[in-house]
Amino acid sequence: QVQLVESGGGLVQPGGSLRLSCAASGFTFSSYDISWYRQAPGKERGLVAFIASAGGSTNYADSVKGRFTISRDNAKYTVLLQMDSLKPEDTATYYCNVRIRYYSGPRDFWGQGTQVTVSS
Repeated sequence: QVQLVESGGGLVQPGGSLRLSCAASGFTFSSYDISWYRQAPGKERGLVAFIASAGGSTNYADSVKGRFTISRDNAKYTVLLQMDSLKPEDTATYYCNVRIRYYSGPRDFWGQGTQVTVSS
């Protein structure tokens, strides 16, 4: 079955860096776009970064442009999110997402999330 497992979260000071990893299984990884979302307490889940299946196209939320970098290794079924110059407002649970299209319609799959806390 489709599985996404995030790791790499933690507590970091403002201005610091973290690298999140999403390990995928159960589907043909190289055929699907992958996204990172985040959700802070009391807020809706929002898109952070997107990478196309072949890795040639990426997109970022305005709030993280120039600070975050998404990448993928299709051979290792892994997507990375490098987060630099972290700010307290980046504090959230970060989720990996894939949308798979079946004959019955598209279905979103999510990992369990990894907590990122930016605080001094």
